[in-house]
Amino acid sequence: MVQTCQLILWELMIPTVVGILFFNVDKCSGKLPFLWMSGQMLLWAVFQLVCVPFTLAQVDFVYLAWTYGILTGILLIAAVVTGRAKFSLLLAGRELKRNRKDLLLWGIFWALLLFQLIQAVRMTYGDGDDAYYVAMTTITNDAGTMYRKLPYTGGATELDVRHGLAPFPIWIAFLAEASGLESATTVHIAVPLMLIAMTYGIFYLIGGKLFAGKSGQLPVFLIFTELLVLFGDYSYYTAENFMIARSRQGKAALGNIVIPALFLMLIVLLEHWQEKKKLTLRYWVLLCCVMITGCLCSTLGALLCCMLTGVTALCGAVTYRRWKELVFVGICFIPCAAFALLYLIQN
Repeated sequence: MVQTCQLILWELMIPTVVGILFFNVDKCSGKLPFLWMSGQMLLWAVFQLVCVPFTLAQVDFVYLAWTYGILTGILLIAAVVTGRAKFSLLLAGRELKRNRKDLLLWGIFWALLLFQLIQAVRMTYGDGDDAYYVAMTTITNDAGTMYRKLPYTGGATELDVRHGLAPFPIWIAFLAEASGLESATTVHIAVPLMLIAMTYGIFYLIGGKLFAGKSGQLPVFLIFTELLVLFGDYSYYTAENFMIARSRQGKAALGNIVIPALFLMLIVLLEHWQEKKKLTLRYWVLLCCVMITGCLCSTLGALLCCMLTGVTALCGAVTYRRWKELVFVGICFIPCAAFALLYLIQN
């Protein structure tokens, strides 16, 4: 029970409190799913910026864990100092009250979500990629090294730079270390429950944008999304398969969490440009964090996030004549470009 509480603390409570730092990004930023998502994106981005240098310098995992823990504590203090937690929770509660007339639809949504979470745990299995990623998480916890041992044999080897630039398995290792749970339990049970729930939280926010002012359509949108996921396993490589069966892998988090979160951020960008509103500095920081998180999940994330953001921002700038703000978009590209360049140099 203690380990489970510690896991909930790191997976849900800490990211939600840290998300208060992005409270005034948009009108939806007072909702609990946004606080959870934005806080987790910031924590993931910090982990990527700390873990990659530590990995390249071949520093032991214990120093990474302590450094990241201290930085997380600093972010928590900064979030609490803002003093907006109570107001954020009130906004979230008001949103729930407004949707009570759609109780049946929301009941169906929650029932389908619970079914998916149960099935994701009950039918968990090990695929071919687990021989590397899950083994790397286990080795990191047991040996205290990062990408310096072969996950297939456990023998010493040269630093695996290609995988080291996207250290999502190391983040799971930290989660296991912080909670006290076994690595395999964290990988196959804790992480899928968190990532699947966060995916629907992001779709909830996107649906709120797409169906603003249309009562009853948001739960219908989410229910149809759940049905697409439930019946989307027609191929081993579909996004639905990655979401339910392989959510513990970084590329699954990239496709089901980071890219939808990036779509949400770009919707907010275009809304502000259309309404001729100024975007706050916190928005640009959060956008940059989402893009850095794409690098954490996969080395391909740097390219995909930059392409999606660049094309959308360029089209928006042409449409709404917001050329000056392309400078901020370019600044958000810098971390992704740095990781991509580092990948090319090391390989």
